[in-house]
Amino acid sequence: MARSIAEQSVSELGGPASVLARQRADHVDLDRLLSELDGTTGRAQEEVLTRIDRLVFSHAFAEETVLWPVVRRVLPDGDELTLRVEEEHQEVNELVTELETLAHDDPRRAQRLARLVEVLQEDVRDEEDVLLPRLQERLDARELRALGRRWELVRRISPTRPHPTVSRRPPGNVLSALPLSVLDRSRDVVDAVVRRVPASLAPAGELVSRGLAGLAGLVERTRPARRGDGPPTAR
Repeated sequence: MARSIAEQSVSELGGPASVLARQRADHVDLDRLLSELDGTTGRAQEEVLTRIDRLVFSHAFAEETVLWPVVRRVLPDGDELTLRVEEEHQEVNELVTELETLAHDDPRRAQRLARLVEVLQEDVRDEEDVLLPRLQERLDARELRALGRRWELVRRISPTRPHPTVSRRPPGNVLSALPLSVLDRSRDVVDAVVRRVPASLAPAGELVSRGLAGLAGLVERTRPARRGDGPPTAR
């Protein structure tokens, strides 16, 4: 059985530029944020969740558009392997979308939050212990580094918010990437400003953020954005 990438040195993974090393580095950051999330409430919890969202959604989008198509091409059971991870990604999108609507005193919030942490940890284990070691068996270090550069480029320009109705596979996710990334990252800037300005000015910023969210929702629900998906991740 192939060794988990969690147990390998950076050199064994193909060097720091390898997609395997880059993936693991993000997983380490996620584990730190999940530890930080534990026990938080109110505004502090929201701030940690925001940082988790920004990491998780850009990371997953880069996987779905760059990495998983390669897995499906080089592994005979690649479709089955990537579908399991895509189902986890879909559940994360839906859980975060629901959490954004729940008040801090809503009794459902703790349960949804616990499930989100559980799914994120399952996703990391499925990738590090099963899927990525299988990919490592098929690609050499040079190919892993080339794939890592593509993955990193896409990650840096990917959407940063949940979009549960967007396809988890090309071409839908690729076609929707640019408008959703622009809208999401614009919202990130607006929301960061809202957190810093006096309370009297915050409603104007919140209105702008809601407007950008509405535009993203329109993009997300267009037919091109949903192309390529199928059961069980299609919405």
